[in-house]
Amino acid sequence: MPPKANPLKLNALQCRTLVLAQVLARADGGALSDPVSGDVTLITLPSAHGDHFHVGRFVVSAKEASGLRNPSVWTVLARKGLVRQGFPGPVVLTADGVAYDTGMGARFAEEEG
Repeated sequence: MPPKANPLKLNALQCRTLVLAQVLARADGGALSDPVSGDVTLITLPSAHGDHFHVGRFVVSAKEASGLRNPSVWTVLARKGLVRQGFPGPVVLTADGVAYDTGMGARFAEEEG
């Protein structure tokens, strides 16, 4: 039986923020990986263009991405061990944060060939 999605019981805003950070971590040129620790530092967070954000190759409504600029969300994710630092400073996803299953990853699944 596969592991349960969202075992830390993050709320919807926290899950959306983490999955968007995971997408940014996978985007070309969007992050720096530490091969020893597995941590990933996000180079920049996207800025809104009217009512949407560009997250990697995806377009996300600004409402859905509101947690990216919310220090309270990053504080909770840090307390749960999924990030070491967060907005307004550099965002550093821990190896656990990179691998965490929010249950929302299918929305951003990479299409193959």
